[in-house]
Amino acid sequence: QVQLVESGGGVVQAGGSLRLSCAVSGSIRSIKAIGWYRQAPGNQRELVATITSGGTTNYADSVKGRFTISRDNVNYTVYLQMNRLKPEDTAVYYCKGEGLWGDYWGQGTQVTVSS
Repeated sequence: QVQLVESGGGVVQAGGSLRLSCAVSGSIRSIKAIGWYRQAPGNQRELVATITSGGTTNYADSVKGRFTISRDNVNYTVYLQMNRLKPEDTAVYYCKGEGLWGDYWGQGTQVTVSS
């Protein structure tokens, strides 16, 4: 089993920054990749960024150049640095672990960007 706990959400003005954290515990060695996803009211959950165990990153076009995903292998934490935030970035942000035996989700953290 793998547990993921997100933190760092909040309310920020447009143009501001936030850093989200995803603390990973449990069968960490079974994790192939960690991804950040988001879901706005009335919308489907969408990919924001991913990072593999090898360090390869991938971003949604809507966040390229503004968001950066990174990881701390000592503390087993994955970060999402979000800069130049826009009102359309408002959503609940979820962390997902892609494991050898299945996928694991965190509980989510709310990000609200005011105009």
